[in-house]
Amino acid sequence: MKVLDALNAATKPIVSLEITPPDKGRSIDELFVTLDHLMKYEPAFIDVTYHQPHVVYEERDGVIYRVPKRKKPGTVGICAAIKNRYGVEPVPHFICGGFTKFETEDALIDLHYLGITNILAIRGDPPPGHRTFIPEKEGHRYASELVHQIANMNRGIYLEELEDAEPTNFCIGVAGYPEKHYEAPSFEKDLQNLKHKVEQGAHYVITQMFFDFQVFKRFVEQARDMGITVPIIPGVKPLTRVNQLVSIPRNFYVSIPHHIVEAMEAAKTPDAARKVGIAKTVELCEQLLDFGVPGLHIYTMGRGNATAQVLHALLG
Repeated sequence: MKVLDALNAATKPIVSLEITPPDKGRSIDELFVTLDHLMKYEPAFIDVTYHQPHVVYEERDGVIYRVPKRKKPGTVGICAAIKNRYGVEPVPHFICGGFTKFETEDALIDLHYLGITNILAIRGDPPPGHRTFIPEKEGHRYASELVHQIANMNRGIYLEELEDAEPTNFCIGVAGYPEKHYEAPSFEKDLQNLKHKVEQGAHYVITQMFFDFQVFKRFVEQARDMGITVPIIPGVKPLTRVNQLVSIPRNFYVSIPHHIVEAMEAAKTPDAARKVGIAKTVELCEQLLDFGVPGLHIYTMGRGNATAQVLHALLG
């Protein structure tokens, strides 16, 4: 089932998860242990992240070679495994970086043949070691361009003119940023960019993590005022450790309200800090559900215990 169909058919807010592939050399069984524990909460879909490789240059016999080294491969394989093992719809992240538009088309055809009909289309971060995003020579610079290419394929329009081309059937999700994307000059400009992605063919929005309900509420209200009508699913990350109060804002360009920082830092032990973080996450989710969100998208980071605690508190 496509994500949009699941949202339209739901009689209550859905639950969805986001996982990260294991590091190269690790077993997929690590993910299965996490997901086995979470299946009782009946996730409607599971996002699987994808990241640009770290490119290094190596000299061999006097010749310089460009060698991409990917830390977390396997996104498409994991998606196929999830669909086969659990019967849950996987949603691979599809990025602009590292692909030409021709390679993008070929990869989309592979997903189409696999029966994977959901995609989260994002620009993606710069590769490790780079501060700015640089597209491939014949690649996409913006997520809106990627969305447009996927939407064209849904209409049977490929990069080369084909007779009687079969259209694909992708449901396209995009990212939204309640505190704005870190590269956007203003919140309003970032909302305009989001609207453009929707106009290019996006069917729904999943937000970056946030920790203040009022931040999300403002984002949704201003998005609606701007004419963005597609479903907006909030992304939630359970807090479990005091060091996340520094690492999450640094790595994801989001803020954490002072009342959460103060409460977690006042905890006497790591276990007490974890309990505070989980309780604050549950409180945020309850506010979101009261607000009438279509679902909750939980960033698990491949670890399921905190997610299970939050969902148990919400759903029993």
